Amino acid sequence: MRMKLWFALGLAFCFAALAASLPASAQDDEVLMPDQSTAKAKQILQAGIDALGGQAYLNLHDATCTGTIGQFDHSGAVTGFERFIDYSIPPDKERQENLPKRNIIQVYNGKQGWVLDRGGVSEAPPSDVEEFQQANLNDIANILRHRIHESGMIFRYAGPDIVQLKQVDWVELVDSDNRTIRIAFAQATHLPIQEVVETRDPKTQLDSQEVDVFSDYHQMQGIQTALQLERERNNMKVFHAFFAKCDYNTDLADSFFTKESLDERWAKIGKKERKKEAQQKHKDKNQDSSSNNNGSSNTGSNSGKNPSSNPDW
Repeated sequence: MRMKLWFALGLAFCFAALAASLPASAQDDEVLMPDQSTAKAKQILQAGIDALGGQAYLNLHDATCTGTIGQFDHSGAVTGFERFIDYSIPPDKERQENLPKRNIIQVYNGKQGWVLDRGGVSEAPPSDVEEFQQANLNDIANILRHRIHESGMIFRYAGPDIVQLKQVDWVELVDSDNRTIRIAFAQATHLPIQEVVETRDPKTQLDSQEVDVFSDYHQMQGIQTALQLERERNNMKVFHAFFAKCDYNTDLADSFFTKESLDERWAKIGKKERKKEAQQKHKDKNQDSSSNNNGSSNTGSNSGKNPSSNPDW
């Protein structure tokens, strides 16, 4: 008990010292005039862009990233891990394939989307396309590269804080749809480490909050890249992605993000998939036939022993 008490006191002193070392309190920043708050927010945003790579970050044409993603159910339990490769051309073209087979592919291109699976190529469900578009509006790279220049975007400095045991400055943006975007930039590195997006469903009028946590930054081709991305939605964990590497500016073509590209892929792998399906059906048919033969030959001996096995029960 004594050790726990001294440990707690030590933590209290540490947090007190850390709070005293903050450059300014949130209360002090509440008195900033709107123009001053906007100017400070834009200054922090620009410092963040510079830390991410400056012009190399802003002028990125395409990205190819490989990694592993863990997904979670509503209880927070892990439902599985999958390897993937993700191709993108900012701001609104993305293609994700499973590894190593690459026989399940999702492609989104603006307001369109397609899926390749064992059944062939089909249109993505409208709900999935809508979800992609909403995710794109929330995407921090899209925000820093493009959306901060949107007409009507409001900028505010939201004060200092401690996030992930790091001293940060919060910047708040509000777009024309009243979507509130809050980004925490580490004071030591100026890199973004957390993003909080708050929206309201126009149909249900229910509020929704999505939180992204960025960590494990590494410089790749002049661009600081977060190799871990963790997402929560309304206090429930959605996924945790671990990136192995990202290659930038590999001259990905726009045609790679079309339905035709999936049709070409299906032409290559479809025959194999159909052959496997035919073999499985043949195997199942033989098993059913064998089971029926065994069942008919054993009907007399099994009757009376187990009523549930008797088809006339």
